[in-house]
Amino acid sequence: MLIFWKERLVFLSTPKTGSTSVETSLEAMAHVAMRRPPELKHMSAAQYRRHMAPLLEQAAGDRFTTVAMMRDPLDWVGSWYRFRQRDDIALRAVSTRNLSFEEAVQGYLGDPPAVNMDVGTQGQFLCAGSDEPLVDQLFRYEAIDEFVEFLEDRLGCEIILPRLNVSPQAPLDLSAPLRQRLNDHLAIDHAIYQRLA
Repeated sequence: MLIFWKERLVFLSTPKTGSTSVETSLEAMAHVAMRRPPELKHMSAAQYRRHMAPLLEQAAGDRFTTVAMMRDPLDWVGSWYRFRQRDDIALRAVSTRNLSFEEAVQGYLGDPPAVNMDVGTQGQFLCAGSDEPLVDQLFRYEAIDEFVEFLEDRLGCEIILPRLNVSPQAPLDLSAPLRQRLNDHLAIDHAIYQRLA
């Protein structure tokens, strides 16, 4: 999470949407940068509204605009699967290294979810249970240029995002029935994402 005091802007770091690149590029310009631990870096929109927004608004005497990105829901789950195939976590319980995407998605949809795919949804991060985002400006990850233009206009500078924290490549094949189950599980995410088109 990045807080730009003068500009009254807060970037909420939706996991697996390029937030590490954004934070690396803009950290020096931000007045507050919460990059560690992950619980603060990835503070959800609801947590921000409940805990951080009142503090900022009381101190500044003004409201802050929140901005975040959202990724195609199926691609987002695939990114988590690929991210957890990394060499540095191969021996940890969160690794998906020896699983096909089909097996990983079955674990993701389990009740409870498998430890290595217990990642929630973007809808939970952005909306806290409804299909209405608690974020003022939401951009599609796949149209990151629009997000960069917004930031350049708001912050008054040119922004070049580095490619960081890139997941390994892996096939993301799913059987039709499992793809449908996953789509059903991510119905709120799909609804939000389609409205961003």
